[in-house]
Amino acid sequence: MTRRRFYAPPAAFAPDERSVKLSADETRHARDVLRLQSGDEIFVFDGAGREFHCTIQTIHRDSAELSVIAEVEPARPESSLNLTLAIAMLKGEKFDLVIQKSTELGVNRIVPLVTERADIRPRDNEGAHKRLARWQRIALEAAKQTGRAYVPEIVAPLAFKLLLTSAAADKKILTTVTRLMFSERDGKSLSEVTNNFAGQPAEIAALVGPEGGWTDEEIGMAREGGWDIVTLRGRTLRAETAAIAVVTLLQHRFGDLV
Repeated sequence: MTRRRFYAPPAAFAPDERSVKLSADETRHARDVLRLQSGDEIFVFDGAGREFHCTIQTIHRDSAELSVIAEVEPARPESSLNLTLAIAMLKGEKFDLVIQKSTELGVNRIVPLVTERADIRPRDNEGAHKRLARWQRIALEAAKQTGRAYVPEIVAPLAFKLLLTSAAADKKILTTVTRLMFSERDGKSLSEVTNNFAGQPAEIAALVGPEGGWTDEEIGMAREGGWDIVTLRGRTLRAETAAIAVVTLLQHRFGDLV
């Protein structure tokens, strides 16, 4: 039987993890869409990788109190590959699609990049905040749909040069992570690059450029910064297609897509 799954962040759980509260949105879905009532059993994941079997104690218009029966294995396991996708910002639905599909495919972290040829650039704090909130909602819904208990982290847009040159900008990417820049030119095949790896990487950061591609300067900076340049053979792909293809290839080569 398909699990009836809901989301509640770790802060919504009681300190002893014996009870949890659902948000107004999750409560309305349970009450008005699924017609759930007190005594019904559901599953709640916290977005950080944990899932719980629960019973509804009380359910009102905008809130629900649940009792935790037990922690359970998530509906679907996480990939063994910790994958960060850093991608140049794309217009509207294109970037939304990348968020949705990369979450479905098991990415752990998404870093929107401001590059020389990016389709869009952040203009003001309010607009950037709304955009980030929308991306987070898309990732949450995709995680819920696919059975993941982990919701990918989506960070605020970051300048490409800052990503490469400032250790303070992103220590996770700039230290021990295997780093791959996917470019339409000046690189080796994925097989050529990965066959040289000493072992199975547990964590990879993948860079995907904008529709207009990377500039020569950006490719040079990445190469100097220790990124392997990878060029996918075959057809010319749109940026959003390339991002989805990259995540799929890496999950197949190093993760759980078999």
